[in-house]
Amino acid sequence: METYAIHKSAMVAPRKARMTMDLIRGKDINAARSILSTTNTKSSRLISKVLESAIANATNNFGANESDLFISECMVNPGPVYKRIKFASRGNVDRRDKRTSHIIVKVSDGKGGNN
Repeated sequence: METYAIHKSAMVAPRKARMTMDLIRGKDINAARSILSTTNTKSSRLISKVLESAIANATNNFGANESDLFISECMVNPGPVYKRIKFASRGNVDRRDKRTSHIIVKVSDGKGGNN
């Protein structure tokens, strides 16, 4: 059985979040938690919240055993880009893009039961 959790429009650039996501891809839950807790980035804090939500979905909604869970799939997709202005020299105005991400984490216990 596979469950997932999504955080849409997270205020972190997708390129930065993918670097942290690559560290935990395919790991079991305890290893992923320890990696995210020792990684000092904003994206690691956001990813750990999504991971905990996916674990809670699996244990509470489907009765999965937490020790059997592992990360079956995880991805970071680009979200909307907020365009802001920044004042530059000589009276010019530059654009400052604030990029957002959609963080998706899927956990599975390796059993194929569809409930």
